Amino acid sequence: MKPVNRGASVGCSGAGGLEGSARGVSARWRARGLCLCVLLELSLACSPRVDNSRVKLPDPVESTTLGPGDVFTLDMVGEKELPREFQVASDGSVDLPYVHRLRVAGLEPQEVAAAVRQQLIERKILVDPSIIVSIKEYNSKRVTVLGQVQKPGSFPLTTGMTLVQAISNAGGLNAIANGERVNLTRKDKQGATTVVLSFDSITEGRSPDLPLQAGDQIYVHERVF
Repeated sequence: MKPVNRGASVGCSGAGGLEGSARGVSARWRARGLCLCVLLELSLACSPRVDNSRVKLPDPVESTTLGPGDVFTLDMVGEKELPREFQVASDGSVDLPYVHRLRVAGLEPQEVAAAVRQQLIERKILVDPSIIVSIKEYNSKRVTVLGQVQKPGSFPLTTGMTLVQAISNAGGLNAIANGERVNLTRKDKQGATTVVLSFDSITEGRSPDLPLQAGDQIYVHERVF
């Protein structure tokens, strides 16, 4: 009868025990990881959301006066050969046909048209000119987008620009942005007002988008992990 090799038997039993122990540890870590993921999801789902309907922000004031950098078109009816597009210089003035240098900063488009018309009549260049002024770009009126966006900076205010459009101009939110905490600061005659808004609420359709005004400052907070 052959002797029993107890050492070999013990060795196999030990390897099986270690393998089982490793599987148990791995399973426990997987379970812990799953629990952490569930807790994270619950914490995000249960985190307080900003109700934009309760935010009190001064209504936007539309400003259509011209300023340095603004681009506008000026049409003299019947004078088709003249240049049409002009840009306001840094000193607030602009060179115009027949009129030459004219200060337009702080004037409304219709006021610019009236000033040009008056100059043309006084200089006896045209008897009863018809002048049309239209704004093409308001480069002097800007909004600022800072914080957790792809391309923070200052952007020209376009007609009807909203909060979502401004953040979109800045490349949108980055990977660590908190869409539930976006500051909007607006200045009026009473001073500056800062409110906290939910960008996610707007993009998800839970609240309407907000129109902006010149000088508005937007700051997107970082998400807390």
